[in-house]
Amino acid sequence: MSLFEFKLPDLGEGVVEGEIVKWMVKPGDEVKEDQVLLEVMTDKATVSVPSPVAGRVLKTWGAEGEIARVHHRLADIEVAGAVPKQAADGHAAPVEVPKAAPAASVTQSADKVLATPVTRRMASQHGIDLSTVTGTGPQGRVLKSDVEAVLAGGASPVVARPAPSAQPLAPVAGDQRIPLKGLRKRIAEKMVKSKFTAPHYAFVEEVDVSHLVALRDRVNTTLAKENVKLSFLPFFVKAVLRAFKAFPQVNANMDEATQDLVVRGEFNIGIAAMTAQGLTVPVVRHADRHSIRSLGAEIGRLGAAARDQKLKMEELTGGTFTITSLGQTGGLFATPIINHPEVAIMGIHRMRKRPVVTDDDEIVIKPIMLFSFCFDHRVIDGATGAEFAYEVIKYVEQPDLLLVDSL
Repeated sequence: MSLFEFKLPDLGEGVVEGEIVKWMVKPGDEVKEDQVLLEVMTDKATVSVPSPVAGRVLKTWGAEGEIARVHHRLADIEVAGAVPKQAADGHAAPVEVPKAAPAASVTQSADKVLATPVTRRMASQHGIDLSTVTGTGPQGRVLKSDVEAVLAGGASPVVARPAPSAQPLAPVAGDQRIPLKGLRKRIAEKMVKSKFTAPHYAFVEEVDVSHLVALRDRVNTTLAKENVKLSFLPFFVKAVLRAFKAFPQVNANMDEATQDLVVRGEFNIGIAAMTAQGLTVPVVRHADRHSIRSLGAEIGRLGAAARDQKLKMEELTGGTFTITSLGQTGGLFATPIINHPEVAIMGIHRMRKRPVVTDDDEIVIKPIMLFSFCFDHRVIDGATGAEFAYEVIKYVEQPDLLLVDSL
């Protein structure tokens, strides 16, 4: 018999840690090769982590809700004979004698500190122990600005945010306390980061979708014999893609480390999807390579995978712009939060029939929607944001233009 030390494998590009959501095994359990040991939530997705070996679990490291670092020990598994060679193929590493950490690495005491992967990476590169840094983020989370303050030789900036020593709320009869964990916790962290990092501003406008409704009805009549039905979303995606030709700087990410606006060479459109676990944003990669019909199919496939928690890591990363829809849930309009590090987001709201005054001063009833856009004011000026919005609206109100590839 030999001991295999299972370590958290690589979970995707740029992912250095994840929250342990659920252990599927306990000490004493016999496990088969490729059997799921635990579920780990990264800032992108929930990942099922399989065992690369068969054996008996002797010990697990890390409780549900704790943060696990990539390549750090998670479980001790007793295996028959020598550790199989294939166990060292990247799923985990064979047992090694611990070596002293180099001077430029973060010590083990920093692993329990709340911090984003970007912050941890910066601290590691500069040899800073995060446990010695005063965090100014929610629940004492160490922010990138806190590490920068240490590098500059000063203390962490003082801001009006909850301190880690904040007193818990006093209970009253009938309370239900729901721990913030898993996907809900990741959503909370990402939304806080976006709102505190990117100064949002909103732009809202009415959209006459009468021509789009008519076009979609004609298309769906033709596709009905194939049992295919398109929603409005693929048309909206196409309109956004056309608007990027005039305003490429909106299809961009903000590199916080270098303070550069990175205008992306790919067009990867996130489509916000509501699931039982919370809001998820699967990404239609290379959306510009799709037809309207194939966009509809891909959006439907990703939405189903999101609801079934079967999205792959690459289907949740690399977004350059996000569209979120409240559908028929009501409300006049909302101001969505930018999906950081993107610099803009578009909100689609309920379609309603409204009286409209035409250029001939006639009152007619038309289907009207409100589009809301939010932009990062650091890199997208108000006038630019408005012009981009009207470019999108032009293609929605004149959808025949979407069918002309030369435009």
